[in-house]
Amino acid sequence: MHSPAILAAALVLAAAPSHAQAPAKPLQVKIGTASPLSGTGAHQGKDIENGARMAIDELNAKGIVLGGRKLQWVLQPEDDAADPKTGAAVAQKLVDAKVAAVVGHLNSGTTVPASKIYANAGIPQISPAATTPLYTHQGFKTAFRVVANDNLVGRTLASYSVNTLKAKKIAVIDDRTAFGQGLADEFVKGVKASKGGASVVSRQFTNDKATDFNAILTQIRARDPDVIFYGGMDAVAGPMLKQMKALGLRAKLVSGDGVCSEKMPQLAGDALVDDKVFCVVAGGVSGPQEAGMQAFTQRYQQRYKIPLQTYAPYAYDAVMVFAKAMQTANSSEPAKFLPALAGIEYDGVTGHIAFDPKGDLKNAALTLYTYRKGQKTKLQVLR
Repeated sequence: MHSPAILAAALVLAAAPSHAQAPAKPLQVKIGTASPLSGTGAHQGKDIENGARMAIDELNAKGIVLGGRKLQWVLQPEDDAADPKTGAAVAQKLVDAKVAAVVGHLNSGTTVPASKIYANAGIPQISPAATTPLYTHQGFKTAFRVVANDNLVGRTLASYSVNTLKAKKIAVIDDRTAFGQGLADEFVKGVKASKGGASVVSRQFTNDKATDFNAILTQIRARDPDVIFYGGMDAVAGPMLKQMKALGLRAKLVSGDGVCSEKMPQLAGDALVDDKVFCVVAGGVSGPQEAGMQAFTQRYQQRYKIPLQTYAPYAYDAVMVFAKAMQTANSSEPAKFLPALAGIEYDGVTGHIAFDPKGDLKNAALTLYTYRKGQKTKLQVLR
């Protein structure tokens, strides 16, 4: 007859799970996002976070397994306040948190200093928005982007202003940020190279926090330009349009993707008349791919109950590209999946994604928009 103590021990052993049969603990993969979540650019920065979060949730729902372990995807969003020093601090914070990859930053002025920190740590970075050529021309193997760069954007807008809008006299304003000034410089180069007989009759400067443009616009009005090019973001362009209207400036406003947002009608009010503003987004889909972009936009609006601004689909695709590279390499370790990332071929919401040796998008598209009846209206996709 067995003693009660022996029986109790036997029951405990029987009830104890076998360690050999216990499922492996999910492997956590952290993806960082870095963008302005406060200040005048917060609506664009939150758009990046929202797009990335949609991808993270979809990846978790798929139950992806790497090396025999299920992955648990985690998003770590950080606010860089569109400030270079804060951007560098945020980059170090993400490195210290041991993120596998970073989607960001939004602004060129934060992307460039942050990119050095990610490169030193060997952490891949895809910007869904930064367009300065400098970002991918530093020689970092970790720097990629899923939008066209300023060289292409500036040339395209210059060509459109001269050849389609038939501008002869053009005024140029920029906000002195890395993005705004860089884009304006490329636009001026494009105007000078054009064969349409156009000239830059005024070059003016403001800053990305400005609200009063009367002095520079009065100087510009004396030159009676056909087009005013603005290098900067929508938070400044909206009030600028109101003051252009008050001063009776008839010129069209031409700009890059920083102005091409869903918030622009709200920022500009009744100064945003039909075909007054022309802008490009550094990306774009046409034909059969349009249905995918429309479906993404609907999912976004259903989830967040706000309009998609500009960059959410690019942030979404950036996360998905990281995931595909990890699956190709069968590893979430940056050093192991970085070569797969460099050679990626991926059809995303924003179109086909493949990188050149610098980390720029191959065969990058641009989408030209105007505003009609207070709505952003697509004109054409250019390659």
